[in-house]
Amino acid sequence: MPIDSKEKTKVTDELLTPDRRKFIKQSLLAILSISLGTKVAHAENIPNDYLPLAFTDPEIFSMKEKDPEMIKLNERPWNIDAPAHLLDDSITPVAKMFLRNNGLIPESIDTKSWMLTIDGESVKDKKVFTLKELREKFKTYTYQLTLECGGNGRFGFYPATAGNQWGEGALSCAQWTGVRLKDVLMSVGIKSDAVYIGYYGKDVHLSGDPTKVVISRGVPISKALEEETLLAWSLNGNDIPIAHGYPLRLVIGGWPGSVSGKWLQRISVRNKIHDGAKMNHYRMPKHPVQPGEKVAENQWKIIESMPVRSLITYPKTGAIITKDKLLPLRGHAWAGDLTVSHLHISIDYGATWTECEVKMPVNRLAWQQWNTVVKFPDTGYYEVWARATDNKGTTQPMVIPAWNSGGYLNNSCHRIAIKVI
Repeated sequence: MPIDSKEKTKVTDELLTPDRRKFIKQSLLAILSISLGTKVAHAENIPNDYLPLAFTDPEIFSMKEKDPEMIKLNERPWNIDAPAHLLDDSITPVAKMFLRNNGLIPESIDTKSWMLTIDGESVKDKKVFTLKELREKFKTYTYQLTLECGGNGRFGFYPATAGNQWGEGALSCAQWTGVRLKDVLMSVGIKSDAVYIGYYGKDVHLSGDPTKVVISRGVPISKALEEETLLAWSLNGNDIPIAHGYPLRLVIGGWPGSVSGKWLQRISVRNKIHDGAKMNHYRMPKHPVQPGEKVAENQWKIIESMPVRSLITYPKTGAIITKDKLLPLRGHAWAGDLTVSHLHISIDYGATWTECEVKMPVNRLAWQQWNTVVKFPDTGYYEVWARATDNKGTTQPMVIPAWNSGGYLNNSCHRIAIKVI
């Protein structure tokens, strides 16, 4: 016979003796202390039936360093966007970096026991490295690298597509420090049939099932062996924050951010295109399609190098200036594996364009700063449009590019509104 709710409560109360309650409470507090990395103050005063807030939100302190103007798209998993004007720094501060997670942040990390395994069909011998060994056995490098979500600008597609509705700020260009993946792979030994690498991290599936892989993407071996592809432990001179992949992250500039695996534990060198979780998620139709149109499986391509794009970071959209005042304009431009050769702005909706100064990147795969000044001819409402051209001659489209069901690769011109009085 089924037990009614009152009977269930009676049975539970009988099982949970004072000693048993005390044991459970102490065990839970011990787990909480470990996950937080600090003691629980005044733990003796916590009521028996009270669950501390940190249990209901284990990432309660993870995002506190974020700038208050950052835009939270969701928190399970964490996805945080940046308004364009917050990205004005030449090196993106951690507080202003977008966050794109696919699963939950690992609850406990022990750097002393953390291991990176290199395996796969195309390694000569499987090898395991501690973090200490990575630091001591290989030369350290620092690069400023552009990371951009493949869905950056998704909000601009019409009809709307599924997924987080990113504005223009799912983008960063910070300094990453670590060792080159190339050097580590060469020390292990890779076979001549190597085609791809795939990563595996310690992030937790949204279901909580430890057997489910959240995301396991990768890149062709040629990209993996580039000078700037890093196994990084430092971001802007400090430990990588846990939300961004502490203690070890694969960082690959110029390609969609999803290939830069966080909480890195394993890299497999494959003799075929990697087939990990979400490898078929970040892809585009080979040819333009209409909304609702079905695409044959052989007509998809994996997103690789990101397209040419630019951003106006100063002034903030909505600025008001006087007619006789010169307005300084500045921002960034980038082009995946390529460089930006030209940057133009327009104040008449693309009827005419004025070229701006564009600086060279500080290193390959870093964004480039641009700047100019503009004088508006009269009072009124204006829009400033920015348009970049890469070193192969490809220019940003003025309006939304070809629609795709994933809402990927919207590299249309960035625009800000100006009122001249």
